[in-house]
Amino acid sequence: MAKFEHKLTELLKPAVDETGKTLWGVEFISAGNNSILRLYIDHENGINVDDCAEVSRQVGAILDVEDPISSEYSLEVSSPGVDRPLFELAHFQEVIGETVNVRLSMPLNGRRKFKGPLVAIENDSLIVEVDSIDYELAISNVDKANLVAKF
Repeated sequence: MAKFEHKLTELLKPAVDETGKTLWGVEFISAGNNSILRLYIDHENGINVDDCAEVSRQVGAILDVEDPISSEYSLEVSSPGVDRPLFELAHFQEVIGETVNVRLSMPLNGRRKFKGPLVAIENDSLIVEVDSIDYELAISNVDKANLVAKF
C-alpha cells in the first residue's frame, strides 16, 4: 500500500468502524480533476447501497474537515466484490490456495503480471504458481493484487 493511501486508511478507519463496517482497503487514483478516492468496505452480512451511503456521509465529513487531498476528486464507497482487491498481508493469508492476479511495481524476470494460485507466503513474499513455475514475489513490490472470482 502506498504511503499516502496508508495515511488515508489511518484517518478514515475510525469513521468506518463507527458504522459497524470494516475498512477493507483504500485506493487513490490520481488523474487531475478526475481523481478518485475509492474505499472498499466489508461486513459479515455483506454490503448494500445503504451501507455505502452511510459510510460515504461519515467519511465525507472527516474529509471535509481534515482536507487531506488538495485537488478535486470523487469519493466512491463500495464492497470489495467477488474479485476483491488484496491490500494487506492478512488479505493474502485468507486466500492461500486461491487464484490471484498480481501486478508488480518493478518487473521480475522481465514480467510484471502474474496470475495463478497463491501457493504460500514466505519471508514477506508471495509464492504464486504460473505455468507450473513458482515465482517468489516480494510483497513490497506488489503494485496491485486481487482475487480471481470463481463462477
